[in-house]
Amino acid sequence: MTDRMDRGGLQVDPQLAEFVEDRALPGTGIEPEAFWSAFSEIVHDLGPRNRELLQIRADMQDRIDAWHKEREGEAHDRDAYQSFLKEIGYLVPEGEDFTIETRDVDLEIADVPGPQLVVPITNARFALNAANARWGSLYDAFYGTDALGEGPPAGGYDTQRGKEVVARAKAFLDKTVPLMSGSHTQMVGYRISDGVLQGVLLNDQDFRGTQTTQSDIPSAGETPHVLHGIGLAEPELFAGYQGEPDSPTALLFRHNGLHIIVRIDPEHDIGRVDTAQVADIELESAVSTIMDCEDSVAAVDAEDKVLAYGNWLGLMKGDLSERFEKGGEQVERVLNPDRIFTAANGGSLMLVRNVGHLMTNPAILDRDGNEVGEGLMDAMLTTLVAMHDLQREGGNSVTGSVYVVKPKMHGPDEVAFSDEIFDRVEQALGLPRHTVKLGIMDEE
Repeated sequence: MTDRMDRGGLQVDPQLAEFVEDRALPGTGIEPEAFWSAFSEIVHDLGPRNRELLQIRADMQDRIDAWHKEREGEAHDRDAYQSFLKEIGYLVPEGEDFTIETRDVDLEIADVPGPQLVVPITNARFALNAANARWGSLYDAFYGTDALGEGPPAGGYDTQRGKEVVARAKAFLDKTVPLMSGSHTQMVGYRISDGVLQGVLLNDQDFRGTQTTQSDIPSAGETPHVLHGIGLAEPELFAGYQGEPDSPTALLFRHNGLHIIVRIDPEHDIGRVDTAQVADIELESAVSTIMDCEDSVAAVDAEDKVLAYGNWLGLMKGDLSERFEKGGEQVERVLNPDRIFTAANGGSLMLVRNVGHLMTNPAILDRDGNEVGEGLMDAMLTTLVAMHDLQREGGNSVTGSVYVVKPKMHGPDEVAFSDEIFDRVEQALGLPRHTVKLGIMDEE
């Protein structure tokens, strides 16, 4: 039997108590006694309502099971079944139209139509991979898959396939960020003049619509090499750069709300043989990631929950790391740093998925010996951990919000209960109301 520690009338597994008091609370400004007291109030105020909602579910399920058993062998009567579901409250009348206002919502949620990953929070390597998946190499995608029509040949690097990859990638640039004239394949470089991007072409290339701005005067008898700058057909697609204006190391474009990075590096194996020294093209990929405490994990006790909350804490503080062996070598995986351009964030925006109302967990018992609802535990602890992100510059959310996905709910009463839980959590932790943004999964 697990020895427990009394914390505000809660009986807490020592592993979880130690995590909260030694790792999660320091730096938040919340004292342990105040935390446990507030959490105990939430548990004992809302726990009975949680159990009541689950009993309503169970009663409904019993009646639905009985309805089907009574009609075994009969043809399904859709209208009768729908009337029955309304009678028992499984289906409720649609409410009146309403509007809702939101504030402090990151662009990845409010504006950007990008992909989202779901990853088990208990696997640090997977979680880091997902958080770093905001950007992906187009060169690697073309080379390592059958996107060019067939997969890569066996063995080492294939030079011919590499040339096909570069040609296909630059054709992508021609389509998404075209020049006023000519092609990105003709560029010998890029530069920024008065904040405007120009591709650089030699005098023997097509330079209609270009501006001659630089000359290289060779030895007597040689043809002068004149460099012509040509702008984008849609200059507003250019969003920023790294390096110096006359020799950028990266170019940032924004197309349909998603970003493209062109990496320029004459020392890179690819860049040194490219006419414009382009080493790679990166695409904004997994714009957001759900760090999952629910479906993709099985957290059955305090040890499991501490692992989940600990990895979430590392992500929120930005110091999560994982060492593993790959190809016979030790590799350390950490969060990638932000990519600093004019207005672009670096990593995938992270959401955390709590468990639904159904689960309980022996990590904490209430004053009556009941296992605490795991959804209440997740709400309090994942939000507490996220406070570390809110207090650091350049973290997960640039607007000061916490994003929680709440799954496995049935109907408006359970959704309203989730709203009540997080109102109480915000109050307990001293957060402004609606700091937590809920993703509602009404799916039962």
